Amino acid sequence: MVVELHRCTVLAPRARRALLEAYADVRAPLLREPNYRVAAFVERLDLHAAAPGFALVLGHDGGTPVGYAYGNTVGPGDPYWRRMAEPLPDGFTDDPVLAVREIGVRAPWRGTGVARRIHDALLAGRAEGRAALMVNPLAGGGKVRRLYEGWGYRPFNSQRATEVSPELVAMIRAVAAG
Repeated sequence: MVVELHRCTVLAPRARRALLEAYADVRAPLLREPNYRVAAFVERLDLHAAAPGFALVLGHDGGTPVGYAYGNTVGPGDPYWRRMAEPLPDGFTDDPVLAVREIGVRAPWRGTGVARRIHDALLAGRAEGRAALMVNPLAGGGKVRRLYEGWGYRPFNSQRATEVSPELVAMIRAVAAG
């Protein structure tokens, strides 16, 4: 498997199609859930793609999109921060943060390091000093959260993005984790 990574900051039709193809496969077991339906994902994707600092990294094995990660910049006062379950410490949101909105890898490429490569390519060269993401603590029986912890993320809060979404653990790390 030779996975090539492609980065874009504008969601062109070809990249959008590849992302939606990969998303539908990655999330197939959950697509009946309201928050995971393709239409709900597209709605969120369009909002994020129009936001400042949007970037997408797609991994392709030949012509097959095998994984993705995307995010955008969130700054002080962004609704991202206002949905947190607990008050944040003074100054916590003063500097812009890269909100990693989605990461997904198709089953045949899981466990190969592709997810980490895609993630690291998304963070590479970012101006923000920190990256944040949300994870369902039950995903993969806790395996997904442990994976992110292995990448340097630490929990700092929780939030429920919508009324139909599960309670998510909010995690953060330095963009240039060492």
